[in-house]
Amino acid sequence: MNDYDVIVIGGGPAGLAAASSAREHGAGRVLVIERDDRLGGILNQCVHNGFGLITFDEELTGPEYAARYDRIAHDAGVEFMLGTMVVDVSPARVVTAVSAAQGVVQLSAGAVVLAMGCRERPRGALAIPGYRPAGVYTAGTAQRLVNMEGLMPGREVVVLGSGDIGLIMARRMTLEGAHVACVAEVMPYSGGLRRNIVQCLNDFDIPLLLSHTVTRIEGADRVEAVWISEVDERMRPIPGTEVRYPCDTLLLSVGLLPENELSRDAGVDLSPVTRGAVVNDRLETSIPGVFACGNVLHVHDLVDFAAQEATAAGANAAAYAAHPWTKAGTDVPVTASGGVRYVVPQLIGPDAMADEVILRFRVGDVRENVYVSVFLDDERIFHRRKLIVVPGEMQEVTLKRDQLLEHGELHQVNVCLEEV
Repeated sequence: MNDYDVIVIGGGPAGLAAASSAREHGAGRVLVIERDDRLGGILNQCVHNGFGLITFDEELTGPEYAARYDRIAHDAGVEFMLGTMVVDVSPARVVTAVSAAQGVVQLSAGAVVLAMGCRERPRGALAIPGYRPAGVYTAGTAQRLVNMEGLMPGREVVVLGSGDIGLIMARRMTLEGAHVACVAEVMPYSGGLRRNIVQCLNDFDIPLLLSHTVTRIEGADRVEAVWISEVDERMRPIPGTEVRYPCDTLLLSVGLLPENELSRDAGVDLSPVTRGAVVNDRLETSIPGVFACGNVLHVHDLVDFAAQEATAAGANAAAYAAHPWTKAGTDVPVTASGGVRYVVPQLIGPDAMADEVILRFRVGDVRENVYVSVFLDDERIFHRRKLIVVPGEMQEVTLKRDQLLEHGELHQVNVCLEEV
């Protein structure tokens, strides 16, 4: 006997959606383990609105969205362990966790759902010359300080990186009375949603410097200024383009990485592109009975998409816990080409898949007037024109099981961009 039918690691929106779905699909005991002392994850510090338009058909703030799923999970009968850190997940689905209240505990599960979210890329990954003064923060840290702790990191701000958190914090700092000199982005396009560029930068007259990066940080005890240079097509600083921006704060919004230490230690196969698990159409990892969803699988632009994905993962985990399955047939690889950077899931089993499966993907750069195409080997089965696709916005297509079975023997599914 297992202690639980399904154990979900992570109490953010994906974890709560997965746990609620597992209960709704017949799982008996479902447990969510969360290292923080409250549920909701990163949404608790996202006080801006814009969440929930797809899932709840309402525009909610982050805390409201988190509270909504908190209530859904409690009403569904999900159990919780808060303030508890998971330190190991074994291939036999034994979860080892530690907390101040209970010490070290080991719990077994019929199925495990990984929903640990993601973390920000730190300054150390950027190799910016200069001292290590106070005043350099990741955008998410600054967001927590302002929105949850009531503390202002600084008054004269430069943002490096145009991810959504950086764009949102440029607006937030402005609303709190700080002056944001600019947002610098090393790529020739923004990494955030177009609506955030408009609402967070354009509406507040904050300059967005594309193909620019910080090349030097001044200050020994506290940031005094940063130097920003233009970069060439290889993202190398161009000599003579340096401009000095006096500031006391530098916010970094330079990418998110899935929190996959547990996954790696458990032996889960990871994708070198997404840094998340390699999963099949059931969102099952390379370890039977272990599933992954949300930002720990791949970084999402909208929380609603993460919740949709988690709902499917929870349902599949409940099914596995009730009747563990063995592989039926051969998994077919799903590949990306022609400007598509990655596709999730990376494997599809036509013999056992659901009637439909959603393929979510991101492109590698800005492309205008292209077709999104899907090929089964050499047969094109999907062909849709897009006026523009950008890396900051996730794309999706839906595959039908009947299409794959009608094709006959299948060796590869390929998602690509084609010129008009």
